Amino acid sequence: MSADAWITLGVMLGMIVGLVSGRISPPVGVLGATGLLYLLGVIEADEAFSGFSNIAPITVAGLYVLAEGISKTGALRPILRVTLGTVSGTRTAVARLVAPTAAASAFVANTPIVAMLLPEVTRWSDTRGRSASKYLIPLSYASILGGTLTVIGTSTNLLVSGLIEESGGEPFSLFEMIKVSGPVALVGLLVIIAVGAPLLPPRRRPRHASDDSDRPFTVAMRVVPGGPLDGRSVEAADLRHLEGVFLAEIRRQDRNIAPVAPEQTLRADDELVFVGQVDQIVDLQGRRGLEPASGDPLRDLPAEATNAFFEAVIGAASPLVGNTLAGIGFRGRYQAAVVGIHRAGEAVHAKLGDVPLRAGDTLLLLAGRDFRNRWRERTDFLLVSRLDGPDLRASAKAPIAALALALVALLPVFDVMTVTRATVLAAGVLVLARVLSPREARDAVDLNVVLMIGGAFGLGAAVQSSGLAETIADGLLDATSSFGDFGVVLGLLLSTMILTELVTNTAAAALVFPTAVTVAADSGIDVRITLIGVAVAASCSFLTPIGYQTNTMVYGPGGYRFTDYLRLGVPLSIIVIIGVSAMVTVLG
Repeated sequence: MSADAWITLGVMLGMIVGLVSGRISPPVGVLGATGLLYLLGVIEADEAFSGFSNIAPITVAGLYVLAEGISKTGALRPILRVTLGTVSGTRTAVARLVAPTAAASAFVANTPIVAMLLPEVTRWSDTRGRSASKYLIPLSYASILGGTLTVIGTSTNLLVSGLIEESGGEPFSLFEMIKVSGPVALVGLLVIIAVGAPLLPPRRRPRHASDDSDRPFTVAMRVVPGGPLDGRSVEAADLRHLEGVFLAEIRRQDRNIAPVAPEQTLRADDELVFVGQVDQIVDLQGRRGLEPASGDPLRDLPAEATNAFFEAVIGAASPLVGNTLAGIGFRGRYQAAVVGIHRAGEAVHAKLGDVPLRAGDTLLLLAGRDFRNRWRERTDFLLVSRLDGPDLRASAKAPIAALALALVALLPVFDVMTVTRATVLAAGVLVLARVLSPREARDAVDLNVVLMIGGAFGLGAAVQSSGLAETIADGLLDATSSFGDFGVVLGLLLSTMILTELVTNTAAAALVFPTAVTVAADSGIDVRITLIGVAVAASCSFLTPIGYQTNTMVYGPGGYRFTDYLRLGVPLSIIVIIGVSAMVTVLG
């Protein structure tokens, strides 16, 4: 290999290690690697920054605006209301959930689709005494499969399409990918319907976990000196038979008292640790003789009448990851109280303010009723939902959002304009019709994704121009040529899928793109069909809760454990990798 190839390989490996370890975020990793390769002279400025003049980032930005308009107006809510209906069978319910989810995800970013459906699915499960864990992973996986059907289904598809155009080819047409992904997505959805619910264990959601012996919600209250509870026994203070809450421990200066006997006398400044149901904990604030303990997160919140409970899921890009509630000043920063933390389906039994937070943690919050509106578009939380569920009525401007969606879906099909032009037109319609304000449209765009796509073009150029792509392609062909074209494609797509789980789908597609072009050209397989296979493989992350945003979104609310994703994810990954490899081989 040339010196430039070794430098490129070293930078790529360093980026992958940083992303896998979580030391750097995906946009920082991709842009940092591209910038370093430019500074080291591996690529020139026009190669390093060519992605920012490409249509892919512009199209992705427009699609984020469209998705925000759909989400804000509830244009899809009439469909969502009848998705599950009154069905009784689990498989029937899963079928009625995943089919429209996949169809919608082909045209609207799957993140808002899952965000809109998740509260409805959990509420539907609650009212019928079912476990939401049977439905939420299928919901996420169906949205991922649906995103592979069109070029606008995922940002990865648009990235690969943009890279093709950058190389002098024609970008993907709207439905060009479906000839490879369609049969595979159909089989995948049938597998989800047939075995999804049986394979997934029943898990308790965070808000209902207090119904069993593992009572996850804790709050400490202080006995007010000279107050009505000072000097009284627990029983006399009427703290024995609280509805949905019980007194677990008394923390006294000289010792901790647990279990707490009915005749135990309360003293001034005792800290009483209560555990129980989240919707009952707030009642403790109004009990005479008690006040929030020093440092307790309920202190200084607004009056109870203005509060509501929320579930907030922490994403990988959140500034909360790696910090504690106390260290980041959560209460002052977010004007919210954390009354419980759930991780991998279990409650966190520790002093909440000192717990280092992780991606996928679900925080149970007591906050003002406008909390979701204030934070749902920020990177701090991947998902924010009211525990009593959202209003599922479509707004008066829902038809305008539906029209914008129709423009993106139909204009490219009839060759009236390109996908990018249709997307920009749709975003403009939403702003001009005041469905979204200019600020809302701006805030809807995930700049991390846009910047990462722009920077990814430089990575692909470095892998290609340095000769690293040719070296990797030669090694892959030598290792798999004895298995024929199917073996070559299988090796390529398997590498793509592994990279997706380790880093991100966008970075994986950018790294594999030059190698895929070389492999396809050397083996005589149609390059365009091969690149569709790469886009599909890079988009399909089923093995971990952190490999794809929608997987992370359902992690906490479903009460899942890390290994739950493998139960359905392993067979789906096998189906996708073998199915896509077969389709590429046959069509290529």
